[in-house]
Amino acid sequence: MQLGTRWTAGEQPPAAVPDALHEQLAAVERDLPPGAPTPRWTLTWLEGRPVAELDTGVIVTVDRSGAVVVRHDDEDEFA
Repeated sequence: MQLGTRWTAGEQPPAAVPDALHEQLAAVERDLPPGAPTPRWTLTWLEGRPVAELDTGVIVTVDRSGAVVVRHDDEDEFA
């Protein structure tokens, strides 16, 4: 079992966050509206793969093929 972690957007991701996600996490953070409250990321693990979800609903994960995927929580993952 792997435990998740939380951190504030704009901060260095904790060591538990795989390097493969860092570039996309930073890209999502660059698109955050200036002056808005700073959201937080939550890292969890699903079927052994990392899932980073921002309070805004943006999800950054690794799919079965190993590709990093960015989606929003209102999108159907299996569409």
